[in-house]
Amino acid sequence: MTIDLIALARVVGEENLVTDPAELAVYGTDWTRFFEPAPGAVVFARSTQQVIDLVLHARTHRIALVPSGGRTGLSGGAVAADGEVVVSFEKMDRILDFNRTDSLVRIEPGVVTARLQSWAEEQGLFYPVDFASAGSSEIGGNIATNAGGIKVLRYGMTRRYVAGLKVVTGAGELLDLNRGLTKNATGYDFRHLFVGSEGTLGFIVEATMQLVPPPGPLAVALLATPKMQDVMSILAAWREKLPLTAFEFFSDRALAHVLSRHEMPRPLKGSSAFYALVEFEGDREGAMEAFEACVEKGWVTDGVLSQSEGQRTDLWRYREYISESISPHTPYKNDISVRISRVPALLGEVDATVQARYPDFEIVWFGHIGDGNVHLNILKPADWSVKDFKRECEQVSEEVLAIVRRFEGSISAEHGVGLIKRDQLHFSRSEEEIRLLRSVKRLFDPDGIMNPGKLISP
Repeated sequence: MTIDLIALARVVGEENLVTDPAELAVYGTDWTRFFEPAPGAVVFARSTQQVIDLVLHARTHRIALVPSGGRTGLSGGAVAADGEVVVSFEKMDRILDFNRTDSLVRIEPGVVTARLQSWAEEQGLFYPVDFASAGSSEIGGNIATNAGGIKVLRYGMTRRYVAGLKVVTGAGELLDLNRGLTKNATGYDFRHLFVGSEGTLGFIVEATMQLVPPPGPLAVALLATPKMQDVMSILAAWREKLPLTAFEFFSDRALAHVLSRHEMPRPLKGSSAFYALVEFEGDREGAMEAFEACVEKGWVTDGVLSQSEGQRTDLWRYREYISESISPHTPYKNDISVRISRVPALLGEVDATVQARYPDFEIVWFGHIGDGNVHLNILKPADWSVKDFKRECEQVSEEVLAIVRRFEGSISAEHGVGLIKRDQLHFSRSEEEIRLLRSVKRLFDPDGIMNPGKLISP
């Protein structure tokens, strides 16, 4: 597409417009590495009115817009590969207002997740949505993808904490949705259409987020387990004894990548095929009872329990560093989920299929298994091209996702659909649902300028 940069500069201000090739490459992509970034320009949004003016200009001149937050997404949702204008919200990063009675904070979309967490802590409150990229991801992007992370087991997804939204639709209209109300029975709640919409209906320009009381003192146990299928039995045993805030798992291959990239000791004396990481609030006596029960059953062969806040943080690093550690290997990710009760059977079938089809590829398992979400990562061999690797993975992914559909699961638990999973949406959504998704898209974005090509095909 052709962009009149002079006219665009008049709308957003020359100081907010970037066309430097190096900057375009940075802002034109996310953590996926399967698409070559090729945006036409980058605009740094600084106010709601500026976003409205930009969208109206884009409608008139048929310019496609791609939203950009922290660009930590893993589905290609923030990729601009076809001359689009990237709209970065990193400059809209103010905390605007706080109401202590309601425990509501009103913020701009560029506020970094970790900053909101720290700010909430300063108020004696808690923002519980957390994940490895919290230090660079932004709240607007979290909402647009309904981000999950490590504490979903106890606290749920981002959606639960969105008490209000201001959005600019693809028609250039400003909507003020729900306004922080706890109860609001006045028909369709458009707020929830924009949570998880990946910027395809409009852009979030302000969010009212619900904060909650903080948990009590937390501890972590890291457990060695020989069989992936036993992980859910371990979950049940610990849940019976303690209130859990997180339950994660990862393979020894995942741990090996972390240890090779970071100067960290092995967490346990020996190695194990798989590990479970349990975070809990409660007494250590219950933890020891749960641990001993799992050892007696043969589900756990070794373990360590944090004795301080510092050790709790250190144990979490073995899990949190996985994505970063495998990133240089251009992983092809399957972010799948089913009901918790069906996880063991799903894992067995998927693992057998992948091992049969990928005998020469390195497979790395990890995930938030306590909420039914597992991440299957296939690492690109050094001598394979990205194009050939992606094509091969997509073929086998069809088999994996067919299994997920049979288990009535989701092809994307928390990473979104973006470009990577767009053409596989039918494994989770019916033809009727996809048709209605397109209708909703046309209603809010009549000219198709908002993050076109993402989530649903034209």
